[in-house]
Amino acid sequence: MIRLLTLILVTMSLWTSILILPASAVDTTNGTGIFSVHCAGCHINGGNIIRRGKNLKKNALKKYGMDSLEAITNIVTNGKNNMSAYQDRLTTEEIQTVAAYVLEQAEKDWK
Repeated sequence: MIRLLTLILVTMSLWTSILILPASAVDTTNGTGIFSVHCAGCHINGGNIIRRGKNLKKNALKKYGMDSLEAITNIVTNGKNNMSAYQDRLTTEEIQTVAAYVLEQAEKDWK
């Protein structure tokens, strides 16, 4: 029974990591932890200590075409300009989780 449950969980995890889910379908519970460890150094409270205008606030995300799960997932995965790539540091699932967390926090104005 335990092996069957493990197999089911592993299969579900693989499917989740293969598919890019809408932000509302991704569990952002772990997003806080991932963000605080890997992102908050530059993006505390949705800001940006390197380039102020390129923050994670809703208006800036929209202005720069980063207001979708796919766009944020892509930049976290591959990096861009001053933004480091995290494909070697985070799993696909962690990247999707933190991307969904960023969108969720932007909607809440990081409060």
